[in-house]
Amino acid sequence: MIPRTRAAGRAVFYQAFYRLPLPVRRRLVRLAVPKYIVGAVTLVRDVEATGAGRLLLLRQPPGRGWSLPAGLLNKGEPPVVGAARELFEESGIRLPPSRLRPAVPNAIVHAKGWVDMVFEAEVPASETALAVDGAEVFEAAWHPLDDLPKLTWPTARLLAYYDIGPLAGQFPPPIPDDAP
Repeated sequence: MIPRTRAAGRAVFYQAFYRLPLPVRRRLVRLAVPKYIVGAVTLVRDVEATGAGRLLLLRQPPGRGWSLPAGLLNKGEPPVVGAARELFEESGIRLPPSRLRPAVPNAIVHAKGWVDMVFEAEVPASETALAVDGAEVFEAAWHPLDDLPKLTWPTARLLAYYDIGPLAGQFPPPIPDDAP
């Protein structure tokens, strides 16, 4: 239980705070609240796959592991719009934001100051052309969920939240000492 004097002090603070103009309140909150970098990630599954299923993965520079279509949001960009944009930019798959649904959990908060907003989509791989630019993305390919290639550490950790990949079943996923 909060002592009466502490509760009274909080009440006075909030009364004063809410009397301030909205722009001033926002600036004060921005000064006091931790800052996060927000990215959007899309888990794209092959709707035609049998067995465990298949997932779209990308090989990006420096090419030491495979990752998911993802990127940072533009200022003011809704996460689902950013996820659809990044999916198209990195794989050539153009889906309207309405075709992406929030994954559960939808937001993964990482210890190093960033948040991933995660979405899911399903497409038929046989009818979906993949296109990469060769600079930001070297290769895009469908991989069986029960036989994934070497993943980047952030991808393996993120997929563990969805019980996929080498860290599946380890919740929360471990953080190694040398993690980026």
